[in-house]
Amino acid sequence: MPLFQPFPPERRSLFGEILDWMLAPLLVLWPMSLALTYAVAQNIANKPYDRDLGEMARTIARQVSFEGGKGSAQVRLRLPEVATELLRADDTDRVYFRVLGARGEHVAGDTDLPVPDAEPVTLDELRFRDDEVQSEPVRVAYLWVQGVAAGGEPSLVQVAETLGKRSRLTTEIIKGVIIPQFVILPVAVFLVWLALARGIRPLNELQQRIRRRRSEDLSPIDEFEAPEEVAPLVRAINDLLARLDQSIGTQKHFLADAAHQLKTPLAGLRTQAELAQREIDSGQQDARSLKRSLQQIAHSSQRAAHMVNQLLSMARAEDKESALRKQEVRLSRLAREVVRDFVPRAMEKRIDLGYEGPEHDDGLTRLIGQPLLIRELIRNLVDNALQYTPAGGEVTVRVTPDPFGQVVVLQVEDSGPGIPEAERELVFRAFYRALGTHTDGSGLGLAIVKEIASQHDTTVTLTDANTRAGDASAQGPGALFTLRFPRATTGAPAAA
Repeated sequence: MPLFQPFPPERRSLFGEILDWMLAPLLVLWPMSLALTYAVAQNIANKPYDRDLGEMARTIARQVSFEGGKGSAQVRLRLPEVATELLRADDTDRVYFRVLGARGEHVAGDTDLPVPDAEPVTLDELRFRDDEVQSEPVRVAYLWVQGVAAGGEPSLVQVAETLGKRSRLTTEIIKGVIIPQFVILPVAVFLVWLALARGIRPLNELQQRIRRRRSEDLSPIDEFEAPEEVAPLVRAINDLLARLDQSIGTQKHFLADAAHQLKTPLAGLRTQAELAQREIDSGQQDARSLKRSLQQIAHSSQRAAHMVNQLLSMARAEDKESALRKQEVRLSRLAREVVRDFVPRAMEKRIDLGYEGPEHDDGLTRLIGQPLLIRELIRNLVDNALQYTPAGGEVTVRVTPDPFGQVVVLQVEDSGPGIPEAERELVFRAFYRALGTHTDGSGLGLAIVKEIASQHDTTVTLTDANTRAGDASAQGPGALFTLRFPRATTGAPAAA
């Protein structure tokens, strides 16, 4: 016994799985929503402050003057001291500005403010960039200006501001958006759970209706009371119930017929036993009468045993699992063995029992199937032929390989009274006997043959034997049973 037992598979919950598939995207999309909200909030917060910062840069640019002639112009900044104080008057952020001359020389402002990287110069075009001043991130607005008569290289004007106010506004925007989400998300989860519970309620009602049914109630479920999505499942259950009803009805009918058929030999056993007992009790010691009673007892017990064996054969033929375990079968060999087994009985009834077919297995009479069931099929056909063939008749078992190598043909032919064409479909039903016959049998042989044939992908064909041969017989038209089995491909191991 293993030390560690494997855990049984966990039962899946349809409600939980749907809830997971609905909530999992929310849990993935929520962080994405936070990141997107942060980016949008930054963009919203930057716009008004960028506009103010750009106005400050343009105001300083208007105070830039160029003195001197072309090629020797000097850049001057006429910025009043009051205006400089106003630039430094922000309580939250630090404001930096810097003006560079045409040759890149420092004109005014904070020398810590870096210059932009090399890029195409467009006069009076306001641009923005993110940079650092003394390891502190800043937002910079800059533009190039040039006097009308100065010519030469333009002058650079920059104004920078730290990001305190921007960060504060971004945080306020994020709070205004995210805090309601913390309230809405649990409410949304609750509403989803409530909607799923309400949506699955019809399934629970369907389950309760099925549970309240009696075990013998196999009537179809009303699919119009179930949701549209569950209607295919209800139709499949109804189809299963119909097949179960048919199967149980067939089994009940079969059991009733089997009980009726067994009752006759058992009643004969009891009657003969009671008769023999009365004769012994009355002092009559007639050996002939006792012998006759014992013979009747033996005959009835033989009929009961034959009936039981046929019922077991029927059960084996209907066993679907054993039908799946197939192997290569030598049909000619099985046919010869069955004929040898029935030779004593044929001699007792003075019937000529013969075999026609290959004496040695040449590979052309092999098929894929159950050896035990194929043997049972041949036995029932031969037994049926011997029962209905009168003394002096003939029974032939014939195995014929197909010249095209596609099928193997099995035939059992007799010279008995034959079967009328109107009854040829009925004789394959369980417990049915042809009209006008007084032969003692169970009525299961041909039903077993049909069941085994269907499991081996073939059908049983019943015709008149002597009509096929083109001759007339004083005993009757005879019966010819023909089966065509698909031939086995070469290379598969033969059955022992």
